[in-house]
Amino acid sequence: MADAITAQWHGHNYQSRIFWLNAMDLLRPDTCVSRVTFEANGPKAFDDVVVHYEPPVARSGPKPIAAEYHQIKWHVETGGRLGYDDLTRPAYIGAKSVSILERLRDAKQSAQGPARMLLVTPDRIADGDPLGRLISANDHSLLTERLFDGTTDRSRMGKVRRCWREHLALPDDDALREIVEGLAIVEGYRTLQQLRDEINLKAETVGLSPCRAGDSDFRYDELARQLKIRRINAMSREELIEICKAEGLWVGEQPAADGRLPVAIRSFQGLSTDVVSAAPENTLWLTDSFRARYLNDDREWQRDIRPRVETFLNSAAVKSKRLRLILDAHASIAYLSGTVYHVKSGIDVELVQKGRVGTQVWRADDGSTGDSLKSVIRHVGDGPEIAVAVSITQPVDNQVDRYIDENLPQVGQILSFTPPEGPGQRSVSGGEHAARMAEQVSNNVRAIMADFPDATVHLFAACPNSFLYYLGQNHPAIA
Repeated sequence: MADAITAQWHGHNYQSRIFWLNAMDLLRPDTCVSRVTFEANGPKAFDDVVVHYEPPVARSGPKPIAAEYHQIKWHVETGGRLGYDDLTRPAYIGAKSVSILERLRDAKQSAQGPARMLLVTPDRIADGDPLGRLISANDHSLLTERLFDGTTDRSRMGKVRRCWREHLALPDDDALREIVEGLAIVEGYRTLQQLRDEINLKAETVGLSPCRAGDSDFRYDELARQLKIRRINAMSREELIEICKAEGLWVGEQPAADGRLPVAIRSFQGLSTDVVSAAPENTLWLTDSFRARYLNDDREWQRDIRPRVETFLNSAAVKSKRLRLILDAHASIAYLSGTVYHVKSGIDVELVQKGRVGTQVWRADDGSTGDSLKSVIRHVGDGPEIAVAVSITQPVDNQVDRYIDENLPQVGQILSFTPPEGPGQRSVSGGEHAARMAEQVSNNVRAIMADFPDATVHLFAACPNSFLYYLGQNHPAIA
């Protein structure tokens, strides 16, 4: 019984911390968030946290959305796995008779205006499950074009459609598409401790007091409970400020720590819970130029992206020589940013690095240490071009080999880099560690290019954006 009660408390805290991450967006200078609700009153359908936007915001769908509805499922263990058929099982969300798909159907019927429905869970999609191919790496949205691919019910995706369609007693795939359009599944989400750390960091950026007491006391958890008891579960910016003033949590709008100017480049569309933010005039939005990982067909890198990034970053450097750079952006943009703020630029930059282990601020002198990368040179032909494969968070060698075979016949050498213990989300300990690994890569490439001074270098990498930024700072070695 005691374990069950503890799990229930932790589950409530998990939900309340996701609420606070969204509620604090009300205090951001660039916010479109107009209202945030915790355990909304009414039918129980994606109502754990509801975020309203004014004006509506763009996500991955064709229309801007006016709200995001969160269904939050927390589990005690970290090894939980999620498959497509779990969405039809009430037990997965701790219910007796209603599944997550049925809640999705009900939420779509009651939502006011265009909306996005998010299932947020620390569980991960089961290895090999078809659901893994249906979730966008861009913003976690369900890839309906892949689900409704025109195949029969006997195909891999057809089995998913049939399972969901029969569970909801729907007549055809068109009816199913109408229900699942706008669904997003945020799997592998933060732990309780990571959420706590992010709330503390975010609180400092929006004018609230962090809570750095021991694990037994986290003020924001208890405040969420007390607000619910007082039947205060929805708030605007003004109402949130008044509550925080009354609770002694309001510090007032603060500049970035140590006087740094926050600047942001955003090309991804995702959750609204960014830990730190920049004012609208210090934010470059490129989301209209990308669809998931790819540049839109009507956009060109050299014409539409590179000059905008360079102009924006150079303008920011005129405003301040001390910057906090938020790169919620594609890898190529992170690398380009480093070429602008190269090591001799005189600009002091710290980076906001997101990852599965939380959001952190990295600097090239933050004292972080770690192993160097292992490097291997493979000769694959007689061509003069060089491929560089960096596998820090995930292995890339197989994909690189396949791409080179099909598209780059002039590549003669592949220079591969991997952490000694293999790729993983914890392979980089901080900014200084990332900067040193980037220098190692650039030095190795420079050594090879001494014999091939005019060689074209092709870069492939699965790594934190901060590593690519530091690699970009050393771009003369691999340009």
